[in-house]
Amino acid sequence: MPKMTFIERDGTRREVDAPLGLSVLEIAHKHGVDIEGACEGSLACSTCHVIVDPGWFAKLAEPTEDEEDMLDLAFGLEKTSRLGCQIVMTEKLDGLTVRLPPGSRNLLNT
Repeated sequence: MPKMTFIERDGTRREVDAPLGLSVLEIAHKHGVDIEGACEGSLACSTCHVIVDPGWFAKLAEPTEDEEDMLDLAFGLEKTSRLGCQIVMTEKLDGLTVRLPPGSRNLLNT
């Protein structure tokens, strides 16, 4: 089974099983990783914002315009920021590493 690593807010590295076809958000929830995902992956918030390791960033599909619009609202945005709901595990992403930002901004609960 493919694996991926989450680097949690405190710097802890957590390698988990990453089933093909699941999004990074779904994988995080499956393993109890602290990613909110307030809109449940419907691309209506930025609470599943992750920072992709630079070595993996170019291997991802290009973000859609809708994802880029939501990323503009993300807390702690970086050059390799993506939404976890939009990164779907493939064999090519076996070993993917993402870091959780220091916080998130949930505009659905304002």
